[in-house]
Amino acid sequence: MAAEQNPTAAAVVLASGAGTRVGAGVNKVYLPLAGRPIVAWSLAAFARTPGVGVLVFVIRPQDRALAEEALSGLGERTEAVHGGASRQDSELNALRHLAGRIESGAVDAVLLHDGARPLVTPALITEVLRTAREHGGAMPGVVADDIVTDEGARPPGTLVRAQTPQGFRAAPLVAAYEQAAREGFAGTDTASVMERYSRTPVRWVPGAVENIKVTYPHDLLVAGRILAR
Repeated sequence: MAAEQNPTAAAVVLASGAGTRVGAGVNKVYLPLAGRPIVAWSLAAFARTPGVGVLVFVIRPQDRALAEEALSGLGERTEAVHGGASRQDSELNALRHLAGRIESGAVDAVLLHDGARPLVTPALITEVLRTAREHGGAMPGVVADDIVTDEGARPPGTLVRAQTPQGFRAAPLVAAYEQAAREGFAGTDTASVMERYSRTPVRWVPGAVENIKVTYPHDLLVAGRILAR
């Protein structure tokens, strides 16, 4: 009964990809950034965010030792789960790991985040969580005037570059992912799965320019400079 009265959010941080484009010999999320593994920065941000009571870290089996190092000092509420063959499979593994708590009402919302976005802040996480709880779904984004579509250039301010974390009410999220798995549908991101298999509205919230994804070596340098500021 107490769980239903005081539900919490679960954060899922994804780190089960290889990250080969950064040119390193290990999974890029474990590369050092200002004295910590890249992924440790985002894990710490979620751990500091009020309302996030469960932190699920999705990893590759071969990265377990590195994952334990990244999780050190974050407390007992962190849980490691093995990823799948794709990002969506990894997200589904995490949701199935949480399914019992979601069904009981102990977890009412789930935030899904790229482990390669180390500069996410508790303030952004809080706003995504608030919006997801209020409207059903939320995703941060920044205006992207440098994108050209198949139709050509769009007027300034009409295109948005999506970021993470993306947040959703937990029960519809699980239902959508299980339906996608049954039908073999592969979405481009969490929101695309929800748009196909759920009527849950997804609201944009203002993202942060600093919330970059480390994809190439240059991105690691940029992230280090931002942290140094």
